[in-house]
Amino acid sequence: MQEAGQKARHEHRCDVVVVGLGAMGASTLYQLARSGADVIGIDRFAPPHDQGSSHGDTRITRLAVGEGAAYIPLVRRSHVIWRELEAESGDALFEQCGVLVMTSSDAPARHHGAEDFTGHTIELARNYGIGHEVLNASQIRARFPQFGPVRNDAIGYFEPEGGFVRPEKCIAAQLETARKLGAAVITGETVSSIESEGGVVRVKTGDRIVVANKAVVCAGMWSANLLGEPFSALLKVCRQKLFWFKLEEPSIFPQPSPTFILSHGRSELDICYGFPPISGEGSMKIATEQYTALDAVDAIDRTVSDEEVAQMVQSHLAGNFAGVTPELVKAAVCTYTVTPDYGFIIDDHPALANVIVVSACSGHGFKHSAGIGEAVAQRTLTGQSDVDLSAFSLDRFSAP
Repeated sequence: MQEAGQKARHEHRCDVVVVGLGAMGASTLYQLARSGADVIGIDRFAPPHDQGSSHGDTRITRLAVGEGAAYIPLVRRSHVIWRELEAESGDALFEQCGVLVMTSSDAPARHHGAEDFTGHTIELARNYGIGHEVLNASQIRARFPQFGPVRNDAIGYFEPEGGFVRPEKCIAAQLETARKLGAAVITGETVSSIESEGGVVRVKTGDRIVVANKAVVCAGMWSANLLGEPFSALLKVCRQKLFWFKLEEPSIFPQPSPTFILSHGRSELDICYGFPPISGEGSMKIATEQYTALDAVDAIDRTVSDEEVAQMVQSHLAGNFAGVTPELVKAAVCTYTVTPDYGFIIDDHPALANVIVVSACSGHGFKHSAGIGEAVAQRTLTGQSDVDLSAFSLDRFSAP
């Protein structure tokens, strides 16, 4: 019997329910729909949106991923899928302008767990046959004058197949195509609980219950609260800032200008990344990453202060870029949900049967998201995937 004062929830049944429709959720929903599954996706907002980790106009993509070899098959597949989506949707999603990973300091900087991020990237490219060039300081200056006075001992890795993807457009294209293939998309509803009993999964919001054979949870920074242990102990949420600075002279940027990751000091905080100027905007996006200041999910400051802008100019912009002024055009905040080893979690929930968790991605997930969606859809429907996902299991956190 319905309790007094409690409204009845609408009940829906499907093969698979996907919770969270950001980078991972949208790609998983799309791939499940392509496979013919009866699938429902749920998001607390209306994706693509700017309240999580999957926004900011541009995201770097590259084949030689300094975080490790396990990621390479995922990003390879993602590049193929982005092109397929472009053909299907008619939207420009992947700009193959190349990527430059560069160290211009007296010592390599640690990044995402790698002691020498640029060196590790070069090593991976050599080992896995990824086309690239290794550049010295004079070659960097000649080809990429926008990077200002690089040190004489600077070293660069240039990968022509890299570039950037457009996160909002990628998410929108996948969700729209999934809808056309029969997927149902529910937005503006927050999932309050996930229960697994009797061979089915029940996902509850304030207005409905979705009963599914399986669930894929891609909840990003909301994962810890929603999924409980061990996720609440493993995951931390870190606020990140994105900046767009006005260009003094856009013509200084050769075309095509690459995306970049620049290590300009010994500390992991002495790293910034950015993108070529987008045509017609007159600005360049530059950003940093930090993993020490943690935030409560419901208390994240979505504004960027004048002090934070000044600190960005002083610590990263000044002396490293030519033709970029300290005048801010716009700024944004996004969040990274980070694991202890900066890796991904893609695994079955240890306490909820038939629930697959796809989070967190530690701030470097978007480039892999199309391939992850395909692999997770395969695993959900058949129990296995073409790409080996074992490197992203929960077991690694409990091993001695």
